[in-house]
Amino acid sequence: MIYVLISVICSVTVAVLLKLAKQHGVETKQVIVWNYPMAVALTYFILRPEIKEISWDALPFPLYVALAVLLPGMFVFIALSIRYSGLVKTEVAQRLSLFIPLLAAFFLFHEKLQGNKLLGIGVGLLAIICSIGWRKSLPTVTLSNTGYKNSVYPLLVFIGMGIIDILFKQVALHVTIPYVSSMFIIFVMAMLIAFALLGYFIFVEKQNFSGKAAVYGLILGAFNFCNILFYMKAHRALPENPSVVFTGMNIGVISLGALVGVLFFKERLSWLNYLGIVLSIVSVLIIAYQ
Repeated sequence: MIYVLISVICSVTVAVLLKLAKQHGVETKQVIVWNYPMAVALTYFILRPEIKEISWDALPFPLYVALAVLLPGMFVFIALSIRYSGLVKTEVAQRLSLFIPLLAAFFLFHEKLQGNKLLGIGVGLLAIICSIGWRKSLPTVTLSNTGYKNSVYPLLVFIGMGIIDILFKQVALHVTIPYVSSMFIIFVMAMLIAFALLGYFIFVEKQNFSGKAAVYGLILGAFNFCNILFYMKAHRALPENPSVVFTGMNIGVISLGALVGVLFFKERLSWLNYLGIVLSIVSVLIIAYQ
Protein backbone atom coordinates (compact mmCIF):
# COMPACT_ATOMS: atom_id res chain seq x y z
CA MET A 1 0.00 0.00 0.00
CA ILE A 2 3.03 2.29 0.18
CA TYR A 3 2.71 2.85 -3.59
CA VAL A 4 -0.91 3.95 -3.15
CA LEU A 5 0.12 6.37 -0.39
CA ILE A 6 2.87 7.90 -2.54
CA SER A 7 0.47 8.20 -5.49
CA VAL A 8 -2.12 9.93 -3.27
CA ILE A 9 0.46 12.41 -1.97
CA CYS A 10 1.69 13.18 -5.49
CA SER A 11 -1.87 13.66 -6.79
CA VAL A 12 -2.77 16.14 -4.04
CA THR A 13 0.60 17.90 -4.44
CA VAL A 14 -0.27 18.67 -8.08
CA ALA A 15 -3.39 20.54 -6.92
CA VAL A 16 -1.44 22.25 -4.13
CA LEU A 17 1.18 23.51 -6.61
CA LEU A 18 -1.52 25.01 -8.84
CA LYS A 19 -3.06 26.76 -5.84
CA LEU A 20 0.32 28.04 -4.59
CA ALA A 21 1.21 29.29 -8.06
CA LYS A 22 -1.95 31.37 -8.19
CA GLN A 23 -1.41 32.69 -4.66
CA HIS A 24 2.09 33.84 -5.60
CA GLY A 25 0.96 35.58 -8.77
CA VAL A 26 2.38 32.98 -11.16
CA GLU A 27 0.44 32.51 -14.41
CA THR A 28 -1.07 29.03 -14.06
CA LYS A 29 -1.62 28.60 -17.81
CA GLN A 30 2.14 28.80 -18.34
CA VAL A 31 2.68 26.42 -15.41
CA ILE A 32 0.48 23.85 -17.16
CA VAL A 33 2.51 24.18 -20.38
CA TRP A 34 5.80 23.32 -18.65
CA ASN A 35 4.30 20.28 -16.99
CA TYR A 36 4.45 18.39 -20.30
CA PRO A 37 8.20 18.53 -21.15
CA MET A 38 8.89 16.98 -17.74
CA ALA A 39 6.19 14.33 -18.25
CA VAL A 40 7.64 13.46 -21.68
CA ALA A 41 11.23 13.25 -20.39
CA LEU A 42 10.37 11.11 -17.36
CA THR A 43 8.16 8.78 -19.39
CA TYR A 44 10.95 8.29 -21.93
CA PHE A 45 13.81 7.72 -19.48
CA ILE A 46 11.98 5.80 -16.73
CA LEU A 47 9.20 3.84 -18.46
CA ARG A 48 11.24 3.23 -21.64
CA PRO A 49 8.45 3.19 -24.25
CA GLU A 50 9.10 0.82 -27.18
CA ILE A 51 8.78 3.41 -29.93
CA LYS A 52 10.85 1.52 -32.53
CA GLU A 53 8.63 -1.56 -32.27
CA ILE A 54 5.41 0.33 -33.00
CA SER A 55 3.41 -0.23 -36.18
CA TRP A 56 2.48 3.37 -36.92
CA ASP A 57 -0.38 2.37 -39.20
CA ALA A 58 -2.09 0.64 -36.26
CA LEU A 59 -2.02 3.65 -33.95
CA PRO A 60 -5.44 5.06 -32.95
CA PHE A 61 -4.54 8.64 -33.83
CA PRO A 62 -8.07 10.06 -33.36
CA LEU A 63 -7.94 8.92 -29.71
CA TYR A 64 -4.42 10.31 -29.32
CA VAL A 65 -5.40 13.70 -30.76
CA ALA A 66 -8.51 13.93 -28.58
CA LEU A 67 -6.48 13.19 -25.45
CA ALA A 68 -3.65 15.53 -26.48
CA VAL A 69 -6.18 18.36 -26.70
CA LEU A 70 -8.20 17.44 -23.62
CA LEU A 71 -5.29 16.89 -21.21
CA PRO A 72 -3.90 20.46 -21.22
CA GLY A 73 -7.43 21.83 -21.59
CA MET A 74 -8.65 20.02 -18.50
CA PHE A 75 -5.58 21.15 -16.56
CA VAL A 76 -6.70 24.72 -17.24
CA PHE A 77 -10.19 23.94 -15.91
CA ILE A 78 -8.71 22.20 -12.86
CA ALA A 79 -6.65 25.32 -12.12
CA LEU A 80 -9.76 27.51 -12.52
CA SER A 81 -11.79 25.17 -10.32
CA ILE A 82 -9.12 25.32 -7.60
CA ARG A 83 -9.09 29.11 -7.89
CA TYR A 84 -12.85 29.67 -7.68
CA SER A 85 -14.12 26.58 -5.82
CA GLY A 86 -11.13 25.47 -3.77
CA LEU A 87 -8.88 22.45 -3.61
CA VAL A 88 -11.35 20.28 -1.67
CA LYS A 89 -14.25 20.51 -4.13
CA THR A 90 -11.94 20.12 -7.12
CA GLU A 91 -10.41 16.91 -5.76
CA VAL A 92 -13.88 15.50 -5.07
CA ALA A 93 -14.96 16.34 -8.64
CA GLN A 94 -11.85 14.66 -10.10
CA ARG A 95 -12.24 11.50 -8.05
CA LEU A 96 -15.97 11.11 -8.68
CA SER A 97 -15.43 11.50 -12.43
CA LEU A 98 -15.01 7.70 -12.36
CA PHE A 99 -18.81 7.49 -12.66
CA ILE A 100 -18.71 8.89 -16.20
CA PRO A 101 -16.99 5.75 -17.61
CA LEU A 102 -19.42 3.54 -15.68
CA LEU A 103 -22.39 5.38 -17.19
CA ALA A 104 -20.76 5.24 -20.63
CA ALA A 105 -20.32 1.48 -20.28
CA PHE A 106 -24.04 1.17 -19.61
CA PHE A 107 -25.49 3.65 -22.12
CA LEU A 108 -22.93 3.53 -24.95
CA PHE A 109 -21.42 0.06 -24.76
CA HIS A 110 -24.53 -1.71 -23.39
CA GLU A 111 -22.70 -3.40 -20.53
CA LYS A 112 -24.71 -4.59 -17.56
CA LEU A 113 -24.20 -2.65 -14.35
CA GLN A 114 -24.33 -4.50 -11.05
CA GLY A 115 -26.64 -3.19 -8.35
CA ASN A 116 -23.78 -1.94 -6.21
CA LYS A 117 -22.41 0.15 -9.08
CA LEU A 118 -25.81 1.72 -9.78
CA LEU A 119 -26.17 2.55 -6.08
CA GLY A 120 -22.61 3.91 -6.00
CA ILE A 121 -23.29 6.12 -9.01
CA GLY A 122 -26.44 7.47 -7.35
CA VAL A 123 -24.62 8.25 -4.11
CA GLY A 124 -21.73 9.76 -6.08
CA LEU A 125 -23.98 12.09 -8.06
CA LEU A 126 -25.57 13.19 -4.79
CA ALA A 127 -22.05 13.80 -3.44
CA ILE A 128 -21.25 16.04 -6.43
CA ILE A 129 -24.44 18.05 -5.84
CA CYS A 130 -23.55 18.50 -2.16
CA SER A 131 -19.89 19.30 -2.83
CA ILE A 132 -20.49 22.15 -5.28
CA GLY A 133 -20.61 25.61 -3.73
CA TRP A 134 -24.26 26.46 -4.23
CA ARG A 135 -25.54 29.85 -3.09
CA LYS A 136 -29.00 30.55 -1.68
CA SER A 137 -29.39 33.56 -3.93
CA LEU A 138 -27.34 34.45 -6.95
CA PRO A 139 -27.33 37.64 -8.98
CA THR A 140 -27.84 37.47 -12.72
CA VAL A 141 -25.66 34.67 -14.05
CA THR A 142 -22.79 35.78 -16.26
CA LEU A 143 -19.44 34.27 -17.09
CA SER A 144 -17.79 36.84 -14.84
CA ASN A 145 -19.97 35.87 -11.91
CA THR A 146 -17.85 34.23 -9.18
CA GLY A 147 -20.79 32.22 -7.86
CA TYR A 148 -21.42 30.83 -11.34
CA LYS A 149 -17.77 29.82 -11.72
CA ASN A 150 -17.83 28.31 -8.24
CA SER A 151 -20.46 25.83 -9.44
CA VAL A 152 -19.60 25.33 -13.11
CA TYR A 153 -15.84 24.66 -13.02
CA PRO A 154 -16.07 21.60 -10.71
CA LEU A 155 -18.81 20.23 -12.99
CA LEU A 156 -16.57 20.74 -16.04
CA VAL A 157 -13.73 18.95 -14.22
CA PHE A 158 -16.10 16.11 -13.29
CA ILE A 159 -17.33 15.64 -16.87
CA GLY A 160 -13.99 16.32 -18.59
CA MET A 161 -11.94 13.95 -16.44
CA GLY A 162 -14.58 11.29 -16.97
CA ILE A 163 -14.29 11.67 -20.75
CA ILE A 164 -10.49 11.46 -20.51
CA ASP A 165 -10.85 8.25 -18.49
CA ILE A 166 -13.12 6.77 -21.19
CA LEU A 167 -10.62 7.68 -23.94
CA PHE A 168 -7.67 6.16 -22.03
CA LYS A 169 -9.69 2.97 -21.55
CA GLN A 170 -10.30 2.90 -25.32
CA VAL A 171 -6.55 3.34 -25.89
CA ALA A 172 -5.89 0.38 -23.56
CA LEU A 173 -8.12 -1.83 -25.74
CA HIS A 174 -5.54 -1.60 -28.55
CA VAL A 175 -3.53 -4.45 -27.04
CA THR A 176 -1.08 -4.65 -29.95
CA ILE A 177 0.33 -1.29 -28.88
CA PRO A 178 2.11 -1.13 -25.49
CA TYR A 179 0.18 1.18 -23.18
CA VAL A 180 3.34 3.03 -22.11
CA SER A 181 4.14 3.75 -25.76
CA SER A 182 0.65 5.16 -26.31
CA MET A 183 1.00 7.27 -23.18
CA PHE A 184 4.35 8.64 -24.38
CA ILE A 185 2.96 9.58 -27.81
CA ILE A 186 -0.03 11.30 -26.20
CA PHE A 187 2.26 13.28 -23.87
CA VAL A 188 4.45 14.37 -26.80
CA MET A 189 1.40 15.54 -28.75
CA ALA A 190 0.01 17.32 -25.68
CA MET A 191 3.40 19.01 -25.21
CA LEU A 192 3.37 20.31 -28.79
CA ILE A 193 -0.16 21.66 -28.33
CA ALA A 194 0.85 23.20 -25.00
CA PHE A 195 3.82 24.98 -26.59
CA ALA A 196 1.53 26.30 -29.33
CA LEU A 197 -0.70 27.66 -26.56
CA LEU A 198 2.34 29.21 -24.88
CA GLY A 199 3.05 31.08 -28.11
CA TYR A 200 -0.55 32.28 -28.12
CA PHE A 201 -0.31 33.44 -24.49
CA ILE A 202 2.90 35.41 -25.18
CA PHE A 203 2.30 36.84 -28.66
CA VAL A 204 -1.49 37.27 -28.71
CA GLU A 205 -2.47 37.71 -25.05
CA LYS A 206 0.79 39.64 -24.50
CA GLN A 207 1.71 37.74 -21.35
CA ASN A 208 5.31 38.05 -20.20
CA PHE A 209 7.31 34.84 -20.25
CA SER A 210 7.52 33.60 -16.66
CA GLY A 211 10.60 31.74 -15.43
CA LYS A 212 8.76 31.03 -12.18
CA ALA A 213 5.94 29.40 -14.16
CA ALA A 214 8.50 27.17 -15.89
CA VAL A 215 9.93 26.07 -12.53
CA TYR A 216 6.48 25.45 -11.06
CA GLY A 217 5.48 23.56 -14.21
CA LEU A 218 8.52 21.28 -14.25
CA ILE A 219 7.99 20.42 -10.57
CA LEU A 220 4.29 19.87 -11.20
CA GLY A 221 5.13 17.60 -14.13
CA ALA A 222 7.40 15.49 -11.92
CA PHE A 223 4.68 15.00 -9.30
CA ASN A 224 2.05 14.32 -11.97
CA PHE A 225 4.29 11.66 -13.51
CA CYS A 226 5.01 10.09 -10.10
CA ASN A 227 1.27 9.96 -9.43
CA ILE A 228 0.82 7.86 -12.59
CA LEU A 229 3.98 5.78 -12.01
CA PHE A 230 3.18 4.74 -8.44
CA TYR A 231 -0.47 4.09 -9.28
CA MET A 232 0.73 1.65 -11.95
CA LYS A 233 3.20 0.12 -9.47
CA ALA A 234 0.39 -0.31 -6.91
CA HIS A 235 -1.68 -2.29 -9.42
CA ARG A 236 1.33 -4.46 -10.27
CA ALA A 237 2.08 -5.06 -6.57
CA LEU A 238 -1.55 -6.05 -5.87
CA PRO A 239 -2.68 -7.73 -9.11
CA GLU A 240 -5.31 -9.81 -7.30
CA ASN A 241 -6.78 -6.83 -5.46
CA PRO A 242 -7.41 -3.99 -7.93
CA SER A 243 -10.39 -2.81 -5.85
CA VAL A 244 -8.04 -2.19 -2.92
CA VAL A 245 -5.88 0.09 -5.07
CA PHE A 246 -8.95 1.79 -6.56
CA THR A 247 -10.53 2.39 -3.14
CA GLY A 248 -7.33 3.48 -1.43
CA MET A 249 -6.45 5.92 -4.21
CA ASN A 250 -9.82 7.63 -4.46
CA ILE A 251 -10.59 7.81 -0.75
CA GLY A 252 -7.01 8.83 -0.03
CA VAL A 253 -7.09 11.76 -2.46
CA ILE A 254 -10.51 12.95 -1.26
CA SER A 255 -9.50 12.72 2.42
CA LEU A 256 -6.01 14.23 2.08
CA GLY A 257 -7.31 16.93 -0.26
CA ALA A 258 -9.97 17.85 2.30
CA LEU A 259 -7.41 18.02 5.12
CA VAL A 260 -4.97 20.15 3.12
CA GLY A 261 -7.69 22.47 1.84
CA VAL A 262 -9.27 23.08 5.24
CA LEU A 263 -6.18 23.08 7.48
CA PHE A 264 -3.54 24.74 5.29
CA PHE A 265 -5.53 26.90 2.89
CA LYS A 266 -8.38 27.68 5.31
CA GLU A 267 -11.04 26.85 2.75
CA ARG A 268 -14.55 27.32 4.10
CA LEU A 269 -16.95 24.43 3.68
CA SER A 270 -20.64 24.33 4.53
CA TRP A 271 -22.25 21.37 6.29
CA LEU A 272 -23.57 20.39 2.85
CA ASN A 273 -20.01 20.33 1.47
CA TYR A 274 -18.85 18.12 4.35
CA LEU A 275 -21.79 15.81 3.64
CA GLY A 276 -20.64 15.68 0.02
CA ILE A 277 -17.15 14.58 1.09
CA VAL A 278 -18.59 11.81 3.27
CA LEU A 279 -20.95 10.68 0.49
CA SER A 280 -18.08 10.64 -2.03
CA ILE A 281 -16.11 8.26 0.22
CA VAL A 282 -19.21 6.09 0.74
CA SER A 283 -19.82 5.96 -3.02
CA VAL A 284 -16.25 4.79 -3.70
CA LEU A 285 -16.64 2.04 -1.09
CA ILE A 286 -19.94 0.94 -2.65
CA ILE A 287 -18.43 0.84 -6.15
CA ALA A 288 -15.43 -1.20 -4.93
CA TYR A 289 -17.56 -3.68 -2.99
CA GLN A 290 -17.94 -6.98 -4.84
